[in-house]
Amino acid sequence: MSNLRQQFIAFSVATGVLRFGEFTTKAGRQSPYFFNAGLFHDGATLGQLAQFYARTLLDAGVAFDMLFGPAYKGITLASATAVALAQLGHNTAFAYNRKEAKDHGEGGTLVGAKLQGKVVIVDDVISAGTSVRESVDLIRAAGAEPCAVLIALDRMERSGKDGALSAGSAVQEVSREFGIPVISIGNLDDLLGYISAEGADPELARYTEAVSAYRARYGV
Repeated sequence: MSNLRQQFIAFSVATGVLRFGEFTTKAGRQSPYFFNAGLFHDGATLGQLAQFYARTLLDAGVAFDMLFGPAYKGITLASATAVALAQLGHNTAFAYNRKEAKDHGEGGTLVGAKLQGKVVIVDDVISAGTSVRESVDLIRAAGAEPCAVLIALDRMERSGKDGALSAGSAVQEVSREFGIPVISIGNLDDLLGYISAEGADPELARYTEAVSAYRARYGV
């Protein structure tokens, strides 16, 4: 696990964004961990998160011209990441969409810079891939090219129900469907490595078996 990934998992635990226990996912599964990016809700933590996004994107080596944040969480994430990129010497334009078209003023569903060139979609996680598909359609309709998706955590989890699980994860399916990379700051393997590492917090280490079992049952 890279130092940046390790720092991100530690940061997520420290802020309470990544929690361990018993949680029911949107798919109805009993998960031993829960990641809620909505809890990055103050200036200090959002600023730190944006630095993780920016550094991860630059480390990935993907050529890009601007960022796009799908409503609603992606709006804050893309704008904060643009600020972090500028602080790292990469002044980058960004845009986002409204859920409903505005019928006055400038009108339309898109706000911010004109969509053009190679565009990175910035979001928190990919569950069903719906947000990414809508974003790709908007970007292509504007004549621009989606070049990558940047997310915080890849759960590395297959969709579907027991007995009918998909072959790949939502992240893998999005990448295959659109032919673009999905870049994550951290993933389930990073999380597992963090809590099972020598010297890990005993309160976290005790969830190693449960997370491993979950990974074996639903992971890709």
